[in-house]
Amino acid sequence: MENRSRVVNPAVSASTCCDSESPAHLVQFWSIKMSTGAPPSLQHLAMQSLLSNQALAISALEDLPLLLFPSLFIEVYAQGPTEVLKALVQAWPFSCLPLGDLAESPDLETFNAVLNGLHLLLAKKERPSQWKLQVLDLRKEHPNIWIQGYPSMARLSCPDVLTDKPRESHCSGMTEKPPLTIAMDLTIKDGAQDALQAHLLQWARERREQVQLYSRKLQILSDSFSEIQKALLVVRLDSIQELVVSEFGHPGIMKELAPYLGRMKNLHILNFYNMGGDFYSHSHKNLWYPWMIGEHLGQLQHLQELHVHHIILLNANIPAIIRSLPPLKTLSLSSCLLKEADLSFLSKCPCSRQLKHLRLRRLPMESFSSEPLKALLGRVVGTLETLALEDCAINDAQLSAILPILSQCSQLCLFSFYGNHISMATLQNLLSHMARLGHLRRGLYPAPLESYRPQEWRQRYIDHERFANVRAGLAQVLRDIGTNQKVQICTRFCHHRNKCQSYSMAPDGSWVVTEEDLPGLSALPV
Repeated sequence: MENRSRVVNPAVSASTCCDSESPAHLVQFWSIKMSTGAPPSLQHLAMQSLLSNQALAISALEDLPLLLFPSLFIEVYAQGPTEVLKALVQAWPFSCLPLGDLAESPDLETFNAVLNGLHLLLAKKERPSQWKLQVLDLRKEHPNIWIQGYPSMARLSCPDVLTDKPRESHCSGMTEKPPLTIAMDLTIKDGAQDALQAHLLQWARERREQVQLYSRKLQILSDSFSEIQKALLVVRLDSIQELVVSEFGHPGIMKELAPYLGRMKNLHILNFYNMGGDFYSHSHKNLWYPWMIGEHLGQLQHLQELHVHHIILLNANIPAIIRSLPPLKTLSLSSCLLKEADLSFLSKCPCSRQLKHLRLRRLPMESFSSEPLKALLGRVVGTLETLALEDCAINDAQLSAILPILSQCSQLCLFSFYGNHISMATLQNLLSHMARLGHLRRGLYPAPLESYRPQEWRQRYIDHERFANVRAGLAQVLRDIGTNQKVQICTRFCHHRNKCQSYSMAPDGSWVVTEEDLPGLSALPV
């Protein structure tokens, strides 16, 4: 021990650490170096000395202190696919290996070396009781975990990853092998697939009894059900908490997907967007589509958010789809062929009774009665926190009808109402009512019709002279009501770019024009 103590003395050359070929000598030197806070360059020399001989490094893993594993893994991982990397994966002493949080994404060969290490581990008939690894996490979930090193790595857990508990074996000191969990968010798309993801899916498919693939977020951006099914047959469906479905152009894809959808028991967020075709036709051939999809959605009792964006549903039967949904926290509908009867049904549906976040965007309502929207808002006056009625062609009469209910939404924090067709008098009345809501912090309102030349408001070209007069009138109204909310008057918006131009009044009474992103509503995509 005396000689080993002298090795870390700063007065002694760093090359002294390389004098012995004993793995225990190198490990002990490295441990003393870590505890005494020696310069990083000396630690690096010690690691390089250990790794210069692969057989020596592999044999040293048995005696390696736990606090050294993270830094050694970084060093080995940077060298690419080696036998030491495979051995280090097998010897990993923590429950989770957060591979996705490393600064550099692995190349295919290095990633394959990690999988080969797991394969050798899985090939063992029984695992020693001290073997800890349960989860290979390929997501970016734990910022700076590798910089923080051993203390954070030892405390690391993945509570959102579903793992099976190991069972006791009849052999003393051994446990039966629970499936190894690999966590990775998956994206299935047309064209060339991500090489690492494709390799992982194939690898997991060949070891289905030993490996469970966990995907908290699954994005299906493909019109090829064969590619979709390859992933669905491997991934643990009850691990999916967020599902994005897009780019379908044929109703048969939805028909094939529906049974899998019903098995995603822990799904929280469901997002349909950019889909077209006669999905919900009343023709005899496709008559079953609405109720079949609704039947499977009814099994998603943990669903909290439903987003339906840019969907062309010809002969839509939306009630059949949403009838069985549980109470939602978030509902977002945009650019859909929504009928007045659909809105009326939604106001009575169980899924809408506890809404905190509601968005209706680009759903033309100029011909609607105000009663369905009034009934819907009346149902959520005590829970609604964010409300967007955007670019829906709502007019003076409709707004006046819902205003008494709207002003009772006591929990409302964000109100977005741009793109609607109301007069200056109605806008002033709206601002006066909204000023009474104590939690409201931001409101985005349309420029009133008086801001445009006659017959030009549909083209949304602001007349600058007219709008200057409007701003002067609004400034006086805002001073009179003394609102605490940030009032923005939207003069131009683009959903494709997700941008809007708006005017807001500064403390000195002047108007400030800004261009910024359209407001999001909690977790709602925009």
